[in-house]
This record gives sequence, structure tokens and C-alpha cells, in this order.
Amino acid sequence: MTGTRTRVRAPAAGEPAPPPLAPGTRPAPGYEILRHLMRTGWLDLYDTWSEQRACRCVVKVVRPDRRDEAVPRARLLREGRWLCAFSHPHLVRGYETQEWPEPLVVLETLTGETLSHLVHRLRRRAAAGDVALLGVQLCSAVHYLHGQGLLHLDLKPSNVVVECAVPLPPPLGGPRRGGPPAAGGASAPPRAPPRARGGPLTAAADIWGIGVTLYEVASGDAPFDPRGTAEGTADGDHHRCPRLEVSAPPVGSRRRLPRALAAAIDGCLAMDPSARPTVTELAASLGAVLPAYGPRTPSCGHPGAGDVATFPRPT
Repeated sequence: MTGTRTRVRAPAAGEPAPPPLAPGTRPAPGYEILRHLMRTGWLDLYDTWSEQRACRCVVKVVRPDRRDEAVPRARLLREGRWLCAFSHPHLVRGYETQEWPEPLVVLETLTGETLSHLVHRLRRRAAAGDVALLGVQLCSAVHYLHGQGLLHLDLKPSNVVVECAVPLPPPLGGPRRGGPPAAGGASAPPRAPPRARGGPLTAAADIWGIGVTLYEVASGDAPFDPRGTAEGTADGDHHRCPRLEVSAPPVGSRRRLPRALAAAIDGCLAMDPSARPTVTELAASLGAVLPAYGPRTPSCGHPGAGDVATFPRPT
């Protein structure tokens, strides 16, 4: 696979997609696939060995049956260039982007487990101070992205990586610019209104994502039950996105929290985007909660370890 391009026929309706690349395959010179991690509507992610760096990394490539499509190829390359240009302690690092023989993006490997997995495995709710700290870290990453003219659009507990027993996050589908929603967007949980109705994408959608994440970490439960929502619209690659008809119950009804922290989380989930706080306002509200809990030192022993590492999630 390193020197020639193989044309793969797109499967017909009902026909299974071609299998992912096998371990030992070299998708590009200097990289050897160790195992397949996941498949989305247009991407394959692989645990890969980098010979140059002598370490494991994550390689993202367009699915074999969609390699001849211009949009997925261009989208992956655009995302890769963004990730490689980012410089922020809470954003996953992009190592490189290659265009030949096939579009390929190389990312650092994040060790640890997802926040959603940790919450359900431990079967206990995070301390209020840790919830506030996580929110401040998420705000920092989102504020940086917004400063680049990009939106995250996939903040949720299943996209948050945890290290040193302190929550951190990622998206898989690429940050994108605001404006009308595009097909194949991020695979979010119940989407922020009016996004579920095809409204324009704005910074308020990321505030919603922060609220969804903090709500579940604080209470142990998701703010919305998809079974209780109206049927949504197809999201790009055939994901169904529930359309919300009612507001989330106040987080204080699920768990006793400091009033300021509960108000900040509930404010993120306002149905009207204009009623949600800006990322700067939210960070200030969450930061005001922290002094009451003293210095927040991760369990691995040094301040700063376990900071938020967020990166755009493939859809």
C-alpha cells in the first residue's frame, strides 16, 4: 500500500463495507498498523507504530469504500492541518498530515479511559471542586478553538479521556467553522437546539456540550433521555439525533451542589442559545467556585497533570 493507490469499489446498498486494514499493513512509509480502533461513517482509526518517533500514535484515514470521494478526502486533510497547527495544553497534538498515497492524519495517542466509562465504572459522582475544574479546563480549550474561528461541536463524556484520575477530553470528527450545519457532522448526544433543527452553528453549541458533560459528571446521569425525545433528523452518516422538546431537569434535582456551580451547569443547557453564557462568562463562574475547595491537585502528584486534552472527533 505504500507505493500505489488501490481503487476500492463502493459497496452497493445492503452490501457490507470492505474490512479495515490488517495489522502489519503500512498505510504510509514509516507507519505500521497494530490494530483497528474504530470505524465511522467515513473514517477508520488505527493504533499505529511510528518508526521515526519510536512510539504508538493514532492514524486516521478515509474508509476504503470512500477514498474516491473528494469531500471526505478534503475534510480529513483540512482537519489534519488544523490539528498540526494547534498549540494548547488541552488540545491533542497532531504530528503530521500526508496527502500521498492516501490522505492520512497522525495524532498523539492519549492513554487512559473515557470520562463516561470512568463515571459508570466507579459508580460515584465527582467532587464538586473537580467538576468545576473540569469545566474551567474545557472552557480553556474551547476558548482557544473559538479564537481560531473554529467550533468543537462534539463535547460529551464519551469523548473525554481521563488520565491520572482527573477528567480530560477529545472530539473525533474535526473542528469546523461556524455557519450552516454540514452533512456528516459530529455525532453528538441530543443536539443543542436549534442545531437539531438545522439552525446555524455558533459558539453556543459548544457551551451546550460543556453543560452536557458537566451535568453527567456531576450527577452520574445524562441530562436527557433519548427515549423521551422526539425523532430527530439524520445526521450526515445516518446517525439519528434526537430533537429536544423539553428542558433538562435542574442538575440540583439529581445531586446536591453549590448553588453557583448548579446555576452554571443549568445555564449551559438553556434551550435558547442566546440565554447561555459565553465561554468567558462560564469560565469565570466556574473559576469562582474553585477557591472554596482549595488547590486541586491531581492524584498523580503534580499540578497540571490530567489537564483537558480535546481534539475533534470523527463522525
